[in-house]
Amino acid sequence: MTAARRGHRAMLVIVVVGLVSGVVAVVRFGSAALFTLALAFPVFDERWMVPWYAMPTIEEVPVSVGATTLRADLYRPRFPRAAVLLVHGLSPAANRHPQLVRLARVFTRHGFTVMVPRFEGLAMFRLSGGEIDEIKAALAELRRRSPVVAVAGFSFGAGPAVVAAAETEGLTWVGSFGGYADLRNVIVYLTTGVHTFQHHRYAGRVEEYNRWKLAALLTPFVQDEHDRERLGRIASRRLANPSSDVGTLVAELGPNGRVIMDLVESRQEDLTRELVDRLSPVALAELARLSPIAVVARLRARLLLAHGADDDSIPFTESLRLADAAGSRARVVVLQTFHHTGPAHVWTSLYRRAADAAALLRLADEMLRTP
Repeated sequence: MTAARRGHRAMLVIVVVGLVSGVVAVVRFGSAALFTLALAFPVFDERWMVPWYAMPTIEEVPVSVGATTLRADLYRPRFPRAAVLLVHGLSPAANRHPQLVRLARVFTRHGFTVMVPRFEGLAMFRLSGGEIDEIKAALAELRRRSPVVAVAGFSFGAGPAVVAAAETEGLTWVGSFGGYADLRNVIVYLTTGVHTFQHHRYAGRVEEYNRWKLAALLTPFVQDEHDRERLGRIASRRLANPSSDVGTLVAELGPNGRVIMDLVESRQEDLTRELVDRLSPVALAELARLSPIAVVARLRARLLLAHGADDDSIPFTESLRLADAAGSRARVVVLQTFHHTGPAHVWTSLYRRAADAAALLRLADEMLRTP
């Protein structure tokens, strides 16, 4: 055989191997690639992908939680193969938030039945601990509809979601996206910008608006009824209008409410930690119960975590801490071009975009894999 012939044959082998590898990659990662494009490039998804897919069937269903009832939106695909519960964060729009609705529709394209309840506490910027039981009830309802169930929590809804998942058997994966490990660390971050992980210490910019989100979050833990009511009004006014005059209400606060106000307005790390320690035993117990760091090691499902490096509500170090506590079952990605709720709108370097896309692809592949 001549050298030219051998060269042609070698080239043919390379081309065939390349084509086969390409086909294998499309078959193996095609769904994950489409899912990633939908998450990372919403404009591309809306213009080029949505028109090719039929809209899912959507209905509102009740979920019984003791003597009360949650209302949940249920998205049904044509050919269901699994189910996922989505837990929204702090938002008055709750389960009807446009980004959450879009994500639910993306999941249905890939064969997931999607349940998205409205959690009234989270819609009112509150965490009371009751969210854990509500999420467990929603998971139980979803498991009656599908043998393969996962749960994904977002922002401040991710903490209760992970805690509820640790108390639920048989889940295939648990997602925490922009979530937290320990609420005490989040309080320090929201008031001072300081966050740490292992031997690393970071200092970010404090978003003043987030102080009033924190005030609303802590309001349910105030034991004095009058202080609880006043603090709730203060938080509501400042969330609606950060320059609103609340001086009269602040002056009327008693000792319980005053500790919370001092905490919310603190700008020093040591003082913040001291004020947290001065919260009532009931409040500290609730903060601990809502912090998944204590229970994440009990998870039997895969734990998937993603966090924007520029998150100004919950620091990315909380996801690193949660992954570290979970051990080998966890996969964590920190996305350089994402903020708290999704991809940044500014064009950053193509390298950072590509790196985030590759990380999202691996995470999407984990989510779409079902037993």
